[in-house]
Amino acid sequence: MTSQDDIILKAENLYFSYDDEKTHSLNGLSLEIRRGRRIAFMGANGSGKSTFFLCCNGVHRPSSGTVYFEGEPVDYSRKGLLALRRNVGIVFQDPDNQLFSASVYQEISFGILNLGVSPDEAAREVENVIERLEITPFRSKPTHALSGGQKKQVSIADILVMHPKIIILDEPAAALDPKHTAIVNHIVEQLSAEGITVLMATHDVDYAMEWADEVMLLKDGQLLTHGTPEEVFSDQDSLALTNLKQPAVLQLFNSLCSRGLLDSSLPIPRNLEQLERYIAEIQPLPL
Repeated sequence: MTSQDDIILKAENLYFSYDDEKTHSLNGLSLEIRRGRRIAFMGANGSGKSTFFLCCNGVHRPSSGTVYFEGEPVDYSRKGLLALRRNVGIVFQDPDNQLFSASVYQEISFGILNLGVSPDEAAREVENVIERLEITPFRSKPTHALSGGQKKQVSIADILVMHPKIIILDEPAAALDPKHTAIVNHIVEQLSAEGITVLMATHDVDYAMEWADEVMLLKDGQLLTHGTPEEVFSDQDSLALTNLKQPAVLQLFNSLCSRGLLDSSLPIPRNLEQLERYIAEIQPLPL
């Protein structure tokens, strides 16, 4: 049973419309986020993922319903929003929507200086995050001259320098090459290891299967279902409603079980390495 102290973020019956209530991007969305968890948000385009994320740190204010952070309703005053955004940071899918300063160093400094931190302390924090995220080689470059992967690294640094309790990543690997996808995935692993609550929108079922503690499927601005990756990705009806397929490892595991090669009572593997260990333990049939 989940203690209320474990709930860091809660949405209660959220509605939000971009067209004066004619249609709703959020349509009575209710969910709870537990502290320190890795949550994959999935669903078809237009299901409400990005809109919900923008409600989480006050960029959007729901037309009705309530967002709670650490048990308290979000305060939409300037002071309240500043406090919220220090604790709940968003990395946008397109970094160009986030980066605006002349240089990388200025970009990463902006947010923490805006919180009222002293210049000396801000400088120390910025240097730490630049080194940690391997930004040093391009720290003095103009932000517009960066590659897509570098822009994503700087976008994450923007948020991380403020020591948020929640970091939200909207399709973090979108349009990245394999090298920069691996870099971003490594950063995400570090965040989780430090106890930061990570919310991620992704269409990559294989990655979500291995990475997430919990998967939330959204459809038409509502929570369709949620649970462990094993539970959600075994729900074929819900996957069909959200245009998702089962992860490859689950498809292969089910196929091997149906052929009697593996015992279906085995824990569902989260990645191919785990499945390979199962296969390696299969005893050959006697000649």
